[in-house]
Amino acid sequence: MFTFKLKLFITFLLLFLVEVGIALWVDDAIIRPFFGDFLAVIALFFLLKTFLVMSDLNLAFASLSMAYLLEFLQYCNFLKLVGLEKYKIIAIVLGSSFDWRDIFAYTLGIFAVFLFNKETLGLNKV
Repeated sequence: MFTFKLKLFITFLLLFLVEVGIALWVDDAIIRPFFGDFLAVIALFFLLKTFLVMSDLNLAFASLSMAYLLEFLQYCNFLKLVGLEKYKIIAIVLGSSFDWRDIFAYTLGIFAVFLFNKETLGLNKV
C-alpha cells in the first residue's frame, strides 16, 4: 500500500541535504566516507517510510538490502560493465568502489534507526 507522509519526507529531505553538503564540502577520512554512508541508509529508510505502508522492521530490512546491493554492484564493477563509469553523477550516486567499511556504516545506520525509533522499540503502542 502506498501513502505520503509529509513529516517523514521532510526528514528525508533534511538528511539528503546533509548528504549533499558532505559530498560537496567535506573531504576527510571519516565524515565523508563513513558518516555519509551511515546517513545514506537512514535517509533511504525515511524515503521508503514516506511512501510505503510497511512495518519499520521490513522498511529497515529493505533499506539495508538496497544499500548492500549497491555495494555488491560496486564490488562487481557494475558501472564499468554497463558503460556508465564516464557519467560522474551516476558514479557519485551509486558509488564506484567497494569497501567493507561501507557495509559496516550501513549496518550501524540501520541499528541507529532501531535505537531511536519509537515503533521499533514498541513505545508507540502505549
